[in-house]
This record gives sequence, C-alpha cells and structure tokens, in this order.
Amino acid sequence: MRLNNGNNIQEGIIVETEAYSQEEEACHGFNKKTNANQTLFGEPGLFYVYRSYGIHYCLNLVTDKNYFASGVLIRSVFINKEEERVASGPGLLAKKFQIDTKLNSLKSYNNDFLKIFNRHININDEDLVQTTRIGISKAVDLKWRWYLKKSRSVSKREKGDKNPKLQNNFKI
Repeated sequence: MRLNNGNNIQEGIIVETEAYSQEEEACHGFNKKTNANQTLFGEPGLFYVYRSYGIHYCLNLVTDKNYFASGVLIRSVFINKEEERVASGPGLLAKKFQIDTKLNSLKSYNNDFLKIFNRHININDEDLVQTTRIGISKAVDLKWRWYLKKSRSVSKREKGDKNPKLQNNFKI
C-alpha cells in the first residue's frame, strides 16, 4: 500500500484483513443497496470507505463482481522503520494513511493518492492465521479474518498466538 500526499510517500505491507459478503449479516450490503453503501456494489478494485461509529474511517477494497456487495477490510499495515503498531487497526491505519471519504469510489490501482500494489512477497498458508472477525455482532462464527503470523503489527492476535520476537523480516 502506498500513500502519496504530495510531500512524501508512505509505504506499508498489508498484514491483516477481514472479508465481507452480501450473503452474510455483518456486511453493509446485506439488506440492500443504499446511497451510503453503493460503492460496495461497484466494480472490484474500488475503495469503499465509511466511518465506523462516527469516530474513525475504515478502508475496504471492493471484491468479487459488479452488483454484488463484497469487500475486504484492510485492518493493519506494517510500515518499515516506524513503530510497529502505528497502523495496527482500521482507525490507526486510516489516520496514518490520511484515509477519509474522499477516497470512497476511487480505483485502488489508478488514483493520485493511495494505491495498493502486488509486491510478490513469498507467503505460505502456514504464515497466515485464519480466524473470526473483530468487532461485529452478526455472523460472528465466520472465519473470514486473516493475518500474517510473523508480523507484530497485527491489531489483535488469535487467543494463544503469541507475538513474534521483535524483528520484522519484511522489506518494502
């Protein structure tokens, strides 16, 4: 993920995500398409940004297909040479990357502010932890959250999964 705010470029590696689909109750598009969630029904690759509890912004990437609400919430990002938890959780991530509703409906791969790139980092299934999502009250048993086990920048670890030793092995 890369932010270009005109003065400098901020880069990070996405280390935690959650998925949502209109077929389950926790998704903003579960009931119907509205003015507030219409981006979620758009073409894959769009940013869907909303304000959570009126407090902080959440960055999602629209996935799957047009006219079907599905997306991935970007929960945490590792930023090299910065405090390990500076973008750990949707609110901190939004603050660090200056995310607000001005990004809503922008293409994640073709805009002048924030882009998501495929960096070809070798990750195996055993490097990922798959678990339930955080902070929802519906469809709570779906294991639709993934995080990179060796990252200390994850917002919340699965019970019993200890934080790795202090050394992030990522290069951006």
